[in-house]
Amino acid sequence: MSGTGARENVFATRMALTNTKLRLKGAQTGHSLLAKKRDALTTRFRAILKKVDEAKRKMGRVMQLASFSMAEVSYATGDISYLVQEQVKVATFRVKAKQENVSGVVLPAFEVDRVPGSDFNLTGLGRGGQQVLKAKEVYAKAIETLVELASLQTAFMILDEVIRATNRRVNAIEHVVIPRLDNTIKYIMSELDEMDREEFFRLKKVQGKKKRDTAARDAAAQADADAKVEIQDAYDEGEAAQNLLSSKDEDVIF
Repeated sequence: MSGTGARENVFATRMALTNTKLRLKGAQTGHSLLAKKRDALTTRFRAILKKVDEAKRKMGRVMQLASFSMAEVSYATGDISYLVQEQVKVATFRVKAKQENVSGVVLPAFEVDRVPGSDFNLTGLGRGGQQVLKAKEVYAKAIETLVELASLQTAFMILDEVIRATNRRVNAIEHVVIPRLDNTIKYIMSELDEMDREEFFRLKKVQGKKKRDTAARDAAAQADADAKVEIQDAYDEGEAAQNLLSSKDEDVIF
């Protein structure tokens, strides 16, 4: 019997066959769409991975420059942390979040919104002003690079999890759902074929029995007709013999 693999427990009917074929068609369509989604996410994932690598390298260089700049400031002016804390009242850098849709997956993206002015402009006025300004710009660049790296890293982690889930779904549909529906269709078709063969055999047996019954009735009717004919013939012969015995011949005169 066909469909010996894993299949669903269904009754072998024409309606079940139609419904199973529709489900198989839907599973194949879903598999195709999920495969396309996986490919699109994988392409974006690789692009983000490349950007993450570049951002990390850039972050290393920027932080190295920032450390050197801070060392120059400390050498030129000494400790300026208390001056910065006194003069800074409002945040100069603000992070804005937005969303980006990639094949149905929402990825967060962070952007730096820099507010000019009011950022310890008088620090280093006595000495080391150039070093302080350079350190400020370098650290501003470091913050921008850090926000960019955080955005890329967040998108990287989300895409990694979504791609794994999509791969699991694609594999489940490809290796479990579709083979099971195929086996179910084969099972239903084999059962329907067997039912058709049984029905054909039954009809042949019924037709053969009808022919035998008809032949038997015809033979019985013919036998009855023959018996009636024989009886009629015997009756006619008896009548003839009786008439012969009862008849008197006229005297013959020689």
